[in-house]
Amino acid sequence: MKSGGDDAHKSKQVGRLAATYGDLSALQESRQVSQQSDEREVGPTMFAITSQPEFGIAVFSFLLHFVWEYLQAPTYAGMADLPHWEGVKLCTSATIGDVGIALTAFWIACAVSGSRYWFVVPKLAGVLTYLAVGVALTVGLEYYYTEISIRWTYSDLMPQVPPFGTGLSPLLQWLVIPQLVLWFTRRQLPRDRPDQM
Repeated sequence: MKSGGDDAHKSKQVGRLAATYGDLSALQESRQVSQQSDEREVGPTMFAITSQPEFGIAVFSFLLHFVWEYLQAPTYAGMADLPHWEGVKLCTSATIGDVGIALTAFWIACAVSGSRYWFVVPKLAGVLTYLAVGVALTVGLEYYYTEISIRWTYSDLMPQVPPFGTGLSPLLQWLVIPQLVLWFTRRQLPRDRPDQM
């Protein structure tokens, strides 16, 4: 534990020197020492998991879609009348589905772009693929659940978009939230990713 503290102290000193004198190599050394310290304190396995882009996509998708699911609840018939715990379970279930859609869209965009880090310096093809897959899956699932299985229906508050009568709120959800997810995920990635080595 003491060596982790010594490394953190050394990292701060090197970082201050780099900031003061503009020495790029000192700044890079500071980042390496800091990462090694993080790996020792958190553990290499946990650090490896949280460094992956899929981790950020899943976590930020869950957090942002969960809020959206609650905010759009009045636009679905019967949601306002559900007991609180039933509403929580339903919104959580929908959010887990949203995470699945987000990861599927992300992986398809990775295949199109040829890299799991396509969103770091986004290219139009990757972003459009990511958004298009998310919207297409949403339209398909909303149609299935509202028209075929009748698992849910829209309330009068939900504007519907032709040709399939998809609710406007879920469409907007898949145009707004994925872009925020990419932004947050890009910000949490380590600086020395595999795409930069």
